[in-house]
Amino acid sequence: MRDPVHFIPIATTIVALFFAPVVYRRWKSRRSGPHLLWWAAGIAMYGVGTFTESLTTLLGWNEIVFRSWYISGALLGGAPLAQGTVYLMFSRKLADRLSMVLIAAVVVASVAVIASPIDYGLVEAHRLTGAVMEWQWARLFSPFINLYAAIFLIGGAALSAWRFRKDSSARHRFVGNVYIAVGALLPGIGGTATRFGHTEVLYVMELIGLILIWTGYRYNVKPGAKGAPVALAEATSSSPA
Repeated sequence: MRDPVHFIPIATTIVALFFAPVVYRRWKSRRSGPHLLWWAAGIAMYGVGTFTESLTTLLGWNEIVFRSWYISGALLGGAPLAQGTVYLMFSRKLADRLSMVLIAAVVVASVAVIASPIDYGLVEAHRLTGAVMEWQWARLFSPFINLYAAIFLIGGAALSAWRFRKDSSARHRFVGNVYIAVGALLPGIGGTATRFGHTEVLYVMELIGLILIWTGYRYNVKPGAKGAPVALAEATSSSPA
């Protein structure tokens, strides 16, 4: 049975549909490095995940949609966003190496998710959960990938907020990074709830989280003390843009 909360991913998908092109256009106009491109890809992937949730609500459970949901959400829900911050925190050489490791981990995990048999006795008509995979070990990849995402996405934003907290000329960057940190944290909480069978919590957290991240973006692109706008990912850098 579908509850009103099951329709929330439709709204989240619409938000992502408008948000991702905003960041992509900024990357295209600046050509300042791969960080904004990673962020745009991350927001787009976020939208893919909520789109699969929307399809499940509207059309019912489907095996292809389920596997797509797990890969785009559990494995790629936050990793591309975090990788954008990695490119700002470290040298290009190190960031490229970490990208290769991250991509390899996601590919291996995705193959396991695609290959795992499905226990159809656990399938619910309008509800998604990784518990339906017979290879439950395939779910062990996501905590490590999401830990990586949390360290750099949430940690990077929190660190920047801390460093800008006393700079009155960069108050917008402090506020923006607080929004981004909290917004990035919420889907992680929802994902944990999903592992215990509470998928509806994830739906709510995804919407609130994406709205907060976009709010943080809007703060961070405000002109700084010298009138220079600050990009979303650049605002999570430990040094001023």
